[in-house]
Amino acid sequence: MIKKILLEAVNAGGKELQRFFNGEFTITNKEGINNPVTEADHAAEKAIIDIIQKNFPDHFILSEETGEIITNSEYKWIIDPIDGTINFANGIPICCVSIGVEKDGEMIMGAVYAPILNELFFAEKDLGATLNDKKIKVGNKSEVINSCLVTGFPYTYLDAPNGPLEVFEKLIRKGVPVRRLGSAAIDLCWVAAGRFDGFYEHKLSAWDSAAGFLMVQEAGGKVTDMNGDKYSPYQHQIVATNGLIHQELLEIINGRRQF
Repeated sequence: MIKKILLEAVNAGGKELQRFFNGEFTITNKEGINNPVTEADHAAEKAIIDIIQKNFPDHFILSEETGEIITNSEYKWIIDPIDGTINFANGIPICCVSIGVEKDGEMIMGAVYAPILNELFFAEKDLGATLNDKKIKVGNKSEVINSCLVTGFPYTYLDAPNGPLEVFEKLIRKGVPVRRLGSAAIDLCWVAAGRFDGFYEHKLSAWDSAAGFLMVQEAGGKVTDMNGDKYSPYQHQIVATNGLIHQELLEIINGRRQF
């Protein structure tokens, strides 16, 4: 039942993205620079929450635009109605709906739907991950120097020691390809699918990674914080890889290893 409603909800959100994409819609700005929210964000969020509440009115909901709808339920739905809003607002198709489902504090299911790309990722704890119903697995690169990585940049503390710019510079100066797509959920799913070998980011919110980090784990990869400890979507830093390059990438990020 949870899976059925999760897929209904993520598809409903995706239909709203398709309806508005490359059309006319209002855009407002949340606190901070380049932090837009569009009419489509609100429409997708409403469509998603309506389906969840119709079927599970007692479940806890955490969503990027609405915030928390608090209950005492053991289940929590963590929603990003559009991950990659700047991409979406500029007609760039790298954007998606991301929904993770938590039970008793553990992520049990996740779905990420990029409707413009026609890609639906799904993962269930201990049952693997799929892309459009076909099993996916992480890549097999064993060294960072041969890997293709992806990251994102926050608009704050860019110049911190071992921060976003310093790590990026260390990698690209050695010729490691590092991409920046603008959607953490898609970044994580593409690691799960073997398109990227690793992803790291210094500042994420729970809705950015809740579904995607489970996708990587269920595809055979590894996800930790930047200290190498167990990952939680409620803390900001993440490293997600195919597992083979994980330790080396952690040491490079933390300045403990030179190429």
